[in-house]
Amino acid sequence: MPSCSGLIDVIKYPRALFRTVFVIANNIYCVPTYLVWMFLLLPLKKIHENYYYKIEGILFHWLLANVSMWSTTAGYDLVEMGDDIGPALDERTLVIANHQSTSDVPLLMAAFNVKKGVLPNIMWIMDRMFKYTNFGAVSLLHQDFFIASGKSNREKSLVQLKSHLKKSYIPRKRKWMVLFPEGGFLRKRKEVSQRFAEKNNLPVLHHVTVPRVGAMKAIVDVLGSPDSPCRDEEKMLNSNDYVESTIATVTDEFNRSLTTAGFTNVDHHQQQPKQNDVINNSSSTFINSEAISTDDCDSFKDSPLTKLNGKLNDCLEYILDITIGYPNGKPLDLPNIVHGLRNPCQTYLFYRLYRSSEVPRDSESLTQWLYDRFIEKEKLLDEFYRTGMFPCGSSSMLPTVIQQDLLRFLLIHLFFITSTYVHYQLILMLINYSNVMYVYLLSDS
Repeated sequence: MPSCSGLIDVIKYPRALFRTVFVIANNIYCVPTYLVWMFLLLPLKKIHENYYYKIEGILFHWLLANVSMWSTTAGYDLVEMGDDIGPALDERTLVIANHQSTSDVPLLMAAFNVKKGVLPNIMWIMDRMFKYTNFGAVSLLHQDFFIASGKSNREKSLVQLKSHLKKSYIPRKRKWMVLFPEGGFLRKRKEVSQRFAEKNNLPVLHHVTVPRVGAMKAIVDVLGSPDSPCRDEEKMLNSNDYVESTIATVTDEFNRSLTTAGFTNVDHHQQQPKQNDVINNSSSTFINSEAISTDDCDSFKDSPLTKLNGKLNDCLEYILDITIGYPNGKPLDLPNIVHGLRNPCQTYLFYRLYRSSEVPRDSESLTQWLYDRFIEKEKLLDEFYRTGMFPCGSSSMLPTVIQQDLLRFLLIHLFFITSTYVHYQLILMLINYSNVMYVYLLSDS
């Protein structure tokens, strides 16, 4: 009777072949289905753009859940530890992580898959070469950002990143974004990074590389610098002088609108809101919309009232620093995740969460802060490779294996398979209708 290990060796390669065929089929019936649904829902985008992108976010999450299933079913578990990241789940958060191989992104997808609300509202910042993969069309539609590598493209890419944040990330109400500051895989950049470190009197790193600060600085400039629009607005809202002047301005505009609408003898004390009411209930609207015509309301849309009634949600709230540790320092890669030939293992994710206010804004200080994070990663990974565990220290989260919902994976697959069948029948119907119309037009002529 063959031993258990012998039986595993017998089925190892047929299993790998089955997994490879399944992943290819998975891409064939999932990615086109996502694109067809988004095409069919284009009229909704014209009517209500927010609903369109909310649906898109759900479908995008389900696509990434499929990728999460590939690593889970291969036995490649994830263990998370470090800071509690719960407070950042529904806030604007920049994720920075070390980059070792092509498995980093699928494993982060698997980690985020179980975090409520993260994947539908995430933006990935990735190398431009991924635009030309099978998932590139999905990322383009989801409005991820593709950054061009190389010195000649660096400045142009950073300008484009700032523009993308203003035109896509903020209007789409995205929350998390993922950045790999090293700008490439460890094996590709390690030698260059070490030469750079020696030349600039920096610690020579072996488990990570010297990070590039340009993309992070661009993000901070748009979403978190002291002179950004959201910070200016925050300062003004905290200023009593600003509140008093805004109340006076709004009151004057209100009086003029009432006069225009035919309300002339209105008691001034009835019109003017109390300052404490404004401060304590900034979400309340103290202009009665029923008393003003549509045209008059339109004149208020750009008034200072919006600064009192709007929520300041365009600012970056958190920086989540993730250190990815592979067993024995041997990273998985995408082929491993597809065919599953490598033995099951656990990959560790160590979290460090920072408030945005803790991160410096000027270039020099921000560069040093980012360098410090990667020097810290070097020490963490050195400990991890030596002992098989990140140091717990004062971590609020002990090592916890991330559990995926296999039933949910099954239901998502059923949705995509059913959608593929429906779309296929719809395409056949359109082809038949076109043929009938063509024959009719020929006979009529």
